[in-house]
Amino acid sequence: MGHTHARSRLPADTSADHARKLRIALALTASFLAVELAAAWFTKSLALLSDAAHMFTDAGALAIALVAIRVARRPADRKRTFGYQRFEILAAAFNAMLLFLVAAYILWEAYDRLRAPVEIQSVPMLIVAFAGLVVNLISMRMLGSASADSLNVKGAYLEVWSDFLGSVGVVIAAAVIWLTGWTWVDSGVAALIGLWVLPRTWILLGDSLNILLQGVPEGVDLAAIEDALRGFPGVQEIHALHVWALTTGRHVMSAHLVVDPSSLRDAAFLAQVSEAMEQRFRLTHTTIQLESSEAESPHC
Repeated sequence: MGHTHARSRLPADTSADHARKLRIALALTASFLAVELAAAWFTKSLALLSDAAHMFTDAGALAIALVAIRVARRPADRKRTFGYQRFEILAAAFNAMLLFLVAAYILWEAYDRLRAPVEIQSVPMLIVAFAGLVVNLISMRMLGSASADSLNVKGAYLEVWSDFLGSVGVVIAAAVIWLTGWTWVDSGVAALIGLWVLPRTWILLGDSLNILLQGVPEGVDLAAIEDALRGFPGVQEIHALHVWALTTGRHVMSAHLVVDPSSLRDAAFLAQVSEAMEQRFRLTHTTIQLESSEAESPHC
């Protein structure tokens, strides 16, 4: 049986730099979240409250990304032989379920306020919304470069990017209310933000459950992997082919290959197959068992 582990980890200094940027972005986001919640209560703006809920998910995504970097450094032990990286997926699933509840509340409140509008303090709402825009821009600036070489950081970056769009909507709503007095715009923008969040939340929950259920990772073509394995000289049959993900971006494969005796005796055969799987399909941990086509004992 042969197996390979991921050989392409980020250097320690790069990982530390990513963690530093995530900590700064998390501090900015969490601090402004408190400000935005207070402002939503003071101004009675549902759009601000909706944007605060979105910013809450950003803070959760940043915290998960930061924890994932730290947890990834912990070695596997006798209780968790694959390590602790799946904590990220559990946290993401919890975050998605919580956001469903928040989005449902905001949509219901928006409907209620459209029937009975309330007075909105548009000027404070505009100031706070613009400040939120600036906070998102700073976080995006910091995480943009790091997102190119880390899927973990990229996920957090996309969360901040989507919140930036929500902040733009709140700024527009505050400006319209200030200029026209149309308070219904606040509820309309809040509903739009809620509807914007729901599809992303559904995707996040679906991706998390797929990993927890050990499904084939998104973007992985099982048929292409099987064809690639059959393309190696000597491979006659494939069975027990499984591909799943331990966490985001870390894919695992196991398979039984029935091969002719010459491949069975080739010491480099397993290494060639494992290297090809990593390079072509980003399968960073492969376990392959060879079985002889002449009914010899399985070789490992």
